[in-house]
Amino acid sequence: MINKKKSSDDIRSIADLSCGECAVICKVTSKTLSPDSPCVRLMEIGFTPGQEVRMIAKSPFSDPLAVSIRGTVIALRKQEAECILV
Repeated sequence: MINKKKSSDDIRSIADLSCGECAVICKVTSKTLSPDSPCVRLMEIGFTPGQEVRMIAKSPFSDPLAVSIRGTVIALRKQEAECILV
């Protein structure tokens, strides 16, 4: 099996997923959030590289979002979702 590295064009955030779409987390970054961001909290609740995530629902204007990870549905602000790259 050949491992293909994702190019910068292939990487997107979970905020960009369509409803029902699944993806694997490749990186969690606080680049889009302030220095006191909840990025560490996101990793503590299971948003870690290698985990599969599924977009369950988006509210109007895509904020908040409902995602499923490790069998749990979690609501995220769009700003939080944008720091989780797939």
